[in-house]
Amino acid sequence: MPDSATVPLVLFERDARGVITLTLNRPQAFNALSEAMLDALQIAVERAAADPAARVLVIAAAGKAFCAGHDLKEMRAAPSLAYYERLFAKCASMMMAIQKLPLPVIARVHGIATAAGCQLVAMCDLAVASHDARFAVSGVNLGLFCATPGVALSRNVARKAAFEMLVTGDFISAEQAMERGLINRVARSGALDAEVESLVARVVSKPRVAVAMGKALFYRQLEKPIDDAYADASKTMACNMMDEAALEGVQAFIDKRPASWAASKRKRKKQA
Repeated sequence: MPDSATVPLVLFERDARGVITLTLNRPQAFNALSEAMLDALQIAVERAAADPAARVLVIAAAGKAFCAGHDLKEMRAAPSLAYYERLFAKCASMMMAIQKLPLPVIARVHGIATAAGCQLVAMCDLAVASHDARFAVSGVNLGLFCATPGVALSRNVARKAAFEMLVTGDFISAEQAMERGLINRVARSGALDAEVESLVARVVSKPRVAVAMGKALFYRQLEKPIDDAYADASKTMACNMMDEAALEGVQAFIDKRPASWAASKRKRKKQA
């Protein structure tokens, strides 16, 4: 079973393009985020961050569901304030590692994504869901307001829509999730992998350095006043423009030819 010492809680795969897929592997528990699962995810994300050739990270799940949130049985086993503070701090650290990762992170969602599972979707940079996927921050139904999932949810979904989900605990469909900004695409039946791949291919075709700089700036500027955001963005664009990939891309546009990203990458390595 996936909870045994011999079967990983998170499967790690990497293809020749540098596309890494992490698969949550507790299907019998609907991929609930136990402490061990949170630790395994943290380690896997850090492993991806340390790979200089990695381009995209996809978070998928085994079994019938994407993620049912925290492991409630584990949470209830030995209640104490210190334990809960440590647990939610561990979860927040893992979620922030996804945002800080210098790669676009895509959630591949099927079945349900509830509570911290919905939070995980919201913390990914992009998300593709099957047409029958459902989303909820349903802790309030158990008397536990989904406070930490609400941080991620409210940074994806408009305030009133986010608050309604938080105080009702109701599920929304994949179509509603896309309309509200929680996910990017809804895949028709049997086409989830193809829809994820189409997004992966679009990202992989772009220079890694531009995407990494852009992701970091995207999240920094969201938390700043607009004057500071523009100052940061202007500095980031100037630095980006000095990179060989950007210089090659602009010159290719001027020359009306395809850009040769590989050539600019070889030049950067030679200069290093």
